[in-house]
Amino acid sequence: MSTREQMLERVRNALGRTSDQPRTPMAPFDPSGVMPELRPEDYLAKFETEWEKVGGIAHHAATVEELRSVLQKVLSKWSTPGVVMSRAPLLAELHVADQLTAAGIAVMSWGSDPNGDKSTQLAAFQNASFQANVGITGVEYVLAETGTLVLSSATEGAMMTSLAPPVHVALYRRSQLVGSLDDLLAKLPISTTPSQPAGGRSVVLITGTSRTADIEQILIRGVHGPGEAHAILVGDSCR
Repeated sequence: MSTREQMLERVRNALGRTSDQPRTPMAPFDPSGVMPELRPEDYLAKFETEWEKVGGIAHHAATVEELRSVLQKVLSKWSTPGVVMSRAPLLAELHVADQLTAAGIAVMSWGSDPNGDKSTQLAAFQNASFQANVGITGVEYVLAETGTLVLSSATEGAMMTSLAPPVHVALYRRSQLVGSLDDLLAKLPISTTPSQPAGGRSVVLITGTSRTADIEQILIRGVHGPGEAHAILVGDSCR
């Protein structure tokens, strides 16, 4: 008897079975009890519950004035708040950079000089991202079941906006909420044809603040990225 057969024989003996006993087929796995399916009307509540569990802070802004108030509250803790912004269309639609500049806040936006040298711009923006206190982005989607922001370089441009500053602020619309990871993967523009790659080179999934417990199992936030994360639901009437 081989070593493998000896091992299997010991397992059978421990289970009270014989080698000629037929195997009992496993019942089909039903995931409904593990992760119940969400209804679309529950996406927002689920996202905010899970987002806050992982240290995120949720906000609502139904009007431009409310959005301005939320941003001012986030930025108020910094005496000289430097802000970097992605190129997300929602930020341009809401004129966020103009609002902050009017309030006397220095803002650097990715891709602000479309005719400039790309490599020079990227180096300058990366440096500014590590110097800034706050990074403001949009999102591609918001994943409800795990409280996750999904950002794509196709929409945001340089991804350092959400990764380097100690505070990350993300704006999203209700239409960007998705229920499950399966829903998300079905929507992401991921190409399976090498000759026709997708527009974005990277996708980042952000579930709350950066955190680690490598040292003596003590949880510390902000070691490898933002230690403070805000998600602002922008109302459809806010334009």
